[in-house]
Amino acid sequence: MLGMVFLVLPLAGLLVRAPWSTLPERLSEPQVLEALRLSLVTASLATVICLVLGVPLAWLLARTDFPGRRLLRALVTVPLVLPPVVGGVALLLVLGRRGLVGQWLESAFGFSLPFTTAGVVVAEAFVAMPFLVIAVEGALRAADVRYEEAAATLGASRFTVFRRVTLPLVAPGVLAGAVLCWARALGEFGATITFAGNFPGRTQTMPLAVYLALETEPEAAIVLSLVLLAVSVLILVALRDRWVGAAA
Repeated sequence: MLGMVFLVLPLAGLLVRAPWSTLPERLSEPQVLEALRLSLVTASLATVICLVLGVPLAWLLARTDFPGRRLLRALVTVPLVLPPVVGGVALLLVLGRRGLVGQWLESAFGFSLPFTTAGVVVAEAFVAMPFLVIAVEGALRAADVRYEEAAATLGASRFTVFRRVTLPLVAPGVLAGAVLCWARALGEFGATITFAGNFPGRTQTMPLAVYLALETEPEAAIVLSLVLLAVSVLILVALRDRWVGAAA
């Protein structure tokens, strides 16, 4: 019971102190709408990147046996426990203007990722991809491989089996992983502010706007926090049946 109070009381305080009478007006403020738009766009783009890169990686971890697989799985999950600020520093060292890869990108293409909207997407994808990989790998391990073996026996290529049999089997897991990935990207703060900065209209996502507003306009910070809280609750409700089913 005390644990429930400890977890719920801060959220209740947020609801109690919310400026409900001026909520619609504050939600329509240009800076709030801009931060919300940027957050939705970057989180969605980061999720697409995670799907493109993460689903094949999850399949590799779940369906193939090779030396170093345990090490690779550990490396994939490192962003889950790595402080986000450290992740941002690591991204700067690799993709910054003087980074291992970033200096080549700038010299060859005149392109720099740090402190840009694209940098926000990269930072969010870096911290969010493990959620997708873990969810999809779990779904692949739980799927019945006999359907895939039957399709292969009938002459289907490996790509056809993956596209026509494997993906439909694990689609609920992919969807759940994508939703969790999107939610994590939407709430990312540390890696984003370290790697992309906090520039309104360009890199200032909602968590960064909350941080900035808390210093000058606490009520605006509460309003932005309520939006993020509402998104989190909706995601938990949407995934509840899946988690309950898995626990059963």
